Amino acid sequence: MKLRQKILLLAVAPLAVAMLGIALAVRFQATALARHERALVEAAYLQSKETELRHYVDLAQSAIAPMVQSGRTDAATRQAAMEALARLDYGPDGYFFLYDLQGRNLMHPRQPELVGQDLWLMRDPQGALTIQKLVAAARSGGGSVRYMWQKPSSKQTVPKLGYVVAVPGWDWMLGTGIYLDDVEQTLRQLDARAETDIRETMAWIGVIAAISILLVAASGLALNISEHREADAKLRQLAQRVVQSQEEERARLSRELHDGIGQLLVSVKLVLEAATNRIRLAPSEGASVAPILGMTLNRLDSAFNEVRRVSRNLRPALLDDLGLYAALQHLAREMQAGSTLQVGVTQTGQPHPLADEQATALFRIAQEALTNVERHARASRVDVELEFSPSATRLTVRDNGTGFDVARMQHDPQRGIGLRNLRERMAALGGQFDIMSMPSGTRLVAMLPVVNPPSDIPLS
Repeated sequence: MKLRQKILLLAVAPLAVAMLGIALAVRFQATALARHERALVEAAYLQSKETELRHYVDLAQSAIAPMVQSGRTDAATRQAAMEALARLDYGPDGYFFLYDLQGRNLMHPRQPELVGQDLWLMRDPQGALTIQKLVAAARSGGGSVRYMWQKPSSKQTVPKLGYVVAVPGWDWMLGTGIYLDDVEQTLRQLDARAETDIRETMAWIGVIAAISILLVAASGLALNISEHREADAKLRQLAQRVVQSQEEERARLSRELHDGIGQLLVSVKLVLEAATNRIRLAPSEGASVAPILGMTLNRLDSAFNEVRRVSRNLRPALLDDLGLYAALQHLAREMQAGSTLQVGVTQTGQPHPLADEQATALFRIAQEALTNVERHARASRVDVELEFSPSATRLTVRDNGTGFDVARMQHDPQRGIGLRNLRERMAALGGQFDIMSMPSGTRLVAMLPVVNPPSDIPLS
């Protein structure tokens, strides 16, 4: 996986996790709120129905109050009271019922088959003693009771909320109730609505999360494209620099070969032609040709020395044979021989083997730095320090020249190509390159990490 893809994944993954966490938290809170709302609605509904049932029972008590308060307890009076209660109803499932306090049914307008039966031990489908619960509530002063009972209109056993009181003096339990299946249906509709709202909220969160992820991905893609274009531009610029450096090196070699070796060889050719003509015209004067041939040999020696100099500039043999420190010393001697610049080379630390590309890079940096000092710095002294440590190899070049504007040089496309090439060379080897300049001088530092070189690499 590429670095840009990893960065994009690191941006999208936390966003996706955060949105998932938000969705789960919202769903949990919404579910808890729906449950709390359901409980409040159920409690409020049951409380209102309990109050309504109590009013119904008060109305029924008022209807039989004259007969109860008359003091008569004969069967006719009781029968008249039962008939009056049987006529009171409020809808198909709203009615009053009577039991004695021993559990025998006295009146039930919707289920007359129960009249006269002893239901004291009757249990509902859950095993609860229904009549005993109602009688206990009536004996305690009246109150509401939840129980299971057969609904007359549907013939199904459903939850019911009843309200019962005792009829003083007659040993009766008077009560009425409402069936809660309609309430349960209403609550189920409320739950379904809440679940629908939660699903819609989750869908909105999903849409928002998808849009956010798409925006992040699109931004990452745009950034990726922008960086890709920038990288391509830098690559083209780097390729242009490489070609330019190659052309500059070829031009330099061409000038050196033409101005140095070429001129010497032409001179040798002319001298040899002159000697040949003299021998051909005056064979007896061979002794006079000897100085000319000696001069020719001297010029051939100069040509050989020039070839060796160009060869050392291309790739110094000392770098391969004796190591980096010896190559730096030789470079310093050559530079001092052709100028008034004083060059000092020192080595500190315990030398360790350097990989071929590392030694070459440090040598080229020193070579470029010394050349720049000689051409531009107007310095009288430059010090080259090669420092070995257990973790790195450091090359430091200091001069006492006039310095220059480093930032301006690095951003000028027409100048500072050599410094940029050195910086990129160090970056390719995983090293560091730093240059600081002020009016009192310039310091260049190049540092490469220690690698595990093969055993045949010479110590530098």
